[in-house]
Amino acid sequence: MPAAGSLTILSTGQVCVDTSPGDLPFASSPAMAEASNPAAVDSSSLGPKETGGDKKMGSSGDRVSDTIIPHLLNLYASRATATDFEIYAPNASFEDPLMSAQGVKQIKSAFYSLPKVFKESEIVEYSVHENQLEPGKQEILIDNKQRYTLLGKSIEMISLIRLHVENGKIVRHEDWWDKKPIENRETAKLRVIGRLKEIVRRGSMFATHAAMGFGKDPSTRSQGPSPSQTTK
Repeated sequence: MPAAGSLTILSTGQVCVDTSPGDLPFASSPAMAEASNPAAVDSSSLGPKETGGDKKMGSSGDRVSDTIIPHLLNLYASRATATDFEIYAPNASFEDPLMSAQGVKQIKSAFYSLPKVFKESEIVEYSVHENQLEPGKQEILIDNKQRYTLLGKSIEMISLIRLHVENGKIVRHEDWWDKKPIENRETAKLRVIGRLKEIVRRGSMFATHAAMGFGKDPSTRSQGPSPSQTTK
């Protein structure tokens, strides 16, 4: 789904992308784009549609999310390779309402299991908001729509992916389905219920980890086109 918009670099170092109305919440306003000197952005080479957002750059002008996002799209599209998991720190964690993974090997098992359950999976739309917390540390928020095919039926889900990054590597990856915080002992109304859900997620992860060979990389895996090569 190609999209064309305008890119504005503010004096504060913030980058704003103007997209069409109806895009996800992080899209900048048309008025902001018109008040600047826009440059055309050709996104016809993209697969999933980036609907806008804003990214605060580090002191060097680099955006950490630009390096991370292509690999993350591969993970959610069931075409992950060992290289895609290099975006994680060795002790990184991943959590969604179903699983709680600790370490890269468990994270591999979580994503390698996707094609075992779903015929197809992908992030179809997303916007990015990147905050520089301090030197070497960023928070990346990805407002997105995910699509899964299960038993011949297409299922779409809105999600908020929260990434905590240190020195260019993800140390914590949370996937908030329907943009709701994952329930645990701190967020649940009853701590005992939150604790029970934590235990269930860890149990689910251990079972998946064992079923997927404890994070072993598949020797062969069919590869789809990379996000930079896909057009629609």
